[in-house]
Amino acid sequence: MALITKKIKGTEDVLPKQSYRWQFIENIMREESRAYGFREIRTPVFEHTELFARGVGQTTDVVQKEMYTFDTKGGESVTLRPEGTAGAARAVLEHALENEGLPIKASYFVSCYRYEKPQAGRLREFHQFGIEEYGTQSPLADAEVICLAQSVLDRLGLGDVRLEINSIGCPTCRAKYNEALRAYFSQYQDQLCPTCLTRLEKNPMRLLDCKSPEDHKIAEGAPKITDYLCEECEDHFGEVKRYLDSAGVAYTVNPTIVRGLDYYTKTVFEFITDSIGAQGTVCGGGRYDGLIEELGGKHLPSLGFAMGLERLLMVMDAQGVEIPQPEPCALYIATMGDAAKVKAFSLLSRVRACGLTAETDVVGRGLRAQMKYADKIGAAYSVVLGDNEIAENKAKVKNMNSGEQTELALDDTFAEKFSVLTLTDKTAFKI
Repeated sequence: MALITKKIKGTEDVLPKQSYRWQFIENIMREESRAYGFREIRTPVFEHTELFARGVGQTTDVVQKEMYTFDTKGGESVTLRPEGTAGAARAVLEHALENEGLPIKASYFVSCYRYEKPQAGRLREFHQFGIEEYGTQSPLADAEVICLAQSVLDRLGLGDVRLEINSIGCPTCRAKYNEALRAYFSQYQDQLCPTCLTRLEKNPMRLLDCKSPEDHKIAEGAPKITDYLCEECEDHFGEVKRYLDSAGVAYTVNPTIVRGLDYYTKTVFEFITDSIGAQGTVCGGGRYDGLIEELGGKHLPSLGFAMGLERLLMVMDAQGVEIPQPEPCALYIATMGDAAKVKAFSLLSRVRACGLTAETDVVGRGLRAQMKYADKIGAAYSVVLGDNEIAENKAKVKNMNSGEQTELALDDTFAEKFSVLTLTDKTAFKI
């Protein structure tokens, strides 16, 4: 019995007393994505395994080591999504969204699954907010997506977050760069980890993203991609920087950023903080112009980013960012007797229709226990209903903070008058 009453390793519960924190950041993300013209897309939590193998990349740690993959009863290999982009790209293709006009601008909130060692800021089940844009190769789109991410982080009140950008080029200029990487890393073959040895021929850029401290140190002396960009990629990167400069967005160029997934091309970027130690990337993204083609579609240049919600909350806690508490219960109606319960139920439905939170006893407490509960949940006002109040068709609404009482009729005007009371007397709300 002990096993089924404990969460699985690498997962976390979000309890009712914590969920307002998630809702706060999610609401800001929804508002900012809407301001930039993005609309929500929702995709399945599992897809055909081949989608991630082709989209994310066979040589990535995600595909090689971290995916939750299983066979269905029908013999299909399916995988719990390790990230959100591949599923969104599949949906674009399947539903021919390009016929609705370009660019396609989509946002999402997804749960993702990766089998890796759980640690602070890195779980086996985690949640992301993502932005996807399809059908534009303009550097203006790159800058706009970066600005959207910056807007979210600014509104969340985060400090000590720096933007680092890079260009990893297109297949043309990257071919020359891969040759240079092979030549460089071949000098250290006897020092590379087994995973990097297999990547040396297939995808040498993945060596720059290795987590091994020894390999990471070797990679510090590797050639830089910015020295191998073709004219088109260099011009594109220059335009991205020019747009960011015009918007007043501060950044540094970090030629070692390659991102962990194979689909990236040209612009890549990360928002990084030192507030939570090693797991300091709070947002990562870039351009993936060849992804749709890799999945079998026509050329459709694309870009986007993802933010980890758990990690953002960690940073906010580390930086002491205060998240507004949810508004408390506006009205608690304590009852004595069956007639009072019926009357309270009628009044509550009208108060709730005004957009206010209202509660009454549903577990059979006595009057004293009901009032104690009303205080515990921080109710702003309370009403005690009994036979006398029902007979007189009026009751006293008590400000739980000041103790002041206002008499209201228990008729169809109760909810409206109570709503006016909450607007004119803010002393009852302790938030």
